Amino acid sequence: MLFNSIEFAIFLPIVFLLYWFATNKNLKVQNALIVLASYTFYGWWDYRFLSLIIFSSIVDYTIGLLLKKTSVQPKRKLLLLTSIIVNIGFLGFFKYFNFFAESFADAFTLFGRHVEPTRLNIILPVGISFYTFQTLSYTIDVYKKKLEPTKDVMAFFAFVSFFPQLVAGPIERATNLLPQFYKKRKFDFGQATDGMRQILWGLFKKIVIADNAATIVNEIFSNYDTLPGSTLILGAVFFAFQIYGDFSGYSDIAIGTARLFGFNLMRNFAFPYFSRDIAEFWRRWHISLSTWFRDYVYIPLGGSKGSIGMKIRNTFIIFIVSGFWHGANWTFIVWGGLNALYFLPLLLAKRNRKNTDNPAEGRILPTFREFIGILSTFGLTVLAWIFFRAESLVHALDYINRIFSASFFEAPKSIQWDLVPALVVFIIVEWAQRGKQHALELTGVKISKPFRWAIYYAIIIAIIYFRGEPQEFIYFQF
Repeated sequence: MLFNSIEFAIFLPIVFLLYWFATNKNLKVQNALIVLASYTFYGWWDYRFLSLIIFSSIVDYTIGLLLKKTSVQPKRKLLLLTSIIVNIGFLGFFKYFNFFAESFADAFTLFGRHVEPTRLNIILPVGISFYTFQTLSYTIDVYKKKLEPTKDVMAFFAFVSFFPQLVAGPIERATNLLPQFYKKRKFDFGQATDGMRQILWGLFKKIVIADNAATIVNEIFSNYDTLPGSTLILGAVFFAFQIYGDFSGYSDIAIGTARLFGFNLMRNFAFPYFSRDIAEFWRRWHISLSTWFRDYVYIPLGGSKGSIGMKIRNTFIIFIVSGFWHGANWTFIVWGGLNALYFLPLLLAKRNRKNTDNPAEGRILPTFREFIGILSTFGLTVLAWIFFRAESLVHALDYINRIFSASFFEAPKSIQWDLVPALVVFIIVEWAQRGKQHALELTGVKISKPFRWAIYYAIIIAIIYFRGEPQEFIYFQF
């Protein structure tokens, strides 16, 4: 079920009314409703994959209880290993089996032998990369004794399957989300209205910016060999806004929807394209995944401590693993490695924590130095996104090679310029609200009621005007 579909527009009010008016007197029944709604939401794509979520939930719930009962370290390690094998095993089988089979066959080809790879005709379950990491955070934290295992099976199943963030995040930590299922929720009108505003801005990002940019990007990347370099660079820039509008739009809708039900999810994007260096970008982009890898992979490896060699090793591991998490294609691995190369000089020079405040703090416009930093960081990010979007390494390298050709100075072709004014408004609004949790947060903003409603109606009109055929969110494929 898509957030930007008619089905969800019907589904959400029904669940909302049942949640607050029919089940609000009993916490367990309310949590049971969340589980039922979440399974309905997920099963809308393919009900068969519900068995994976249910099985993963049973395994990790049981392992959590068993970890509590034993203090024998070898047994605890075995239990943790079981959880890792089950969750990563599912992920590896559905997402990476064909990739490894084909890579294995290609390796033999290098030595002059042809091996026909064994491929499986399997569908990737939507959201499997997200909910497997979410359940792993639970067992790892219980193992490390950072979290008490729950005995409330309904609360745990609701935590694993919570429908607003089930298929594309944010990837919640058990320490943050699970305790919220233990407490009775009370309807908060202010929280709900702010959630509605965040949903509205998320829909604007998705429908107006991402979906319309996708039309341009698909046309350019599909016909790149017939287009000048000037058009190709615009195609890469539009893709940068497509993936940001698409993914952060999903996160805004997920976070806003959760607030309607009295839950607070972690922030997933913090206006990343205003970053002044690549380290700041990764503190602002897909925060839930970046911090997951930091806490469960990077720091256990030694983090930024130790020798220069260890720092370099850990940096490449974290970025390449992050790239591989995104998909079973060498393009994602190169994308991760390229970001590691961007990040490494800042780490070695101990400048990776330089920009931790908001850009142009207390000012309307950035300084010249900040502007150059934002522009150069965005340029590096756009270059890396080409690998992310390309079908293959050959496609990406050829695309980049054509950008830096004499045709770069030709007039762009095949561009639908009607999106540009909306994109300019989008950037201005996000810049003005860069210190907020989301672009339509009105905390501390003095604005008259008529003007506020005029903004809402303007956004709704833009959504209706630019709306085309609903498209799946990009991160559903991950």
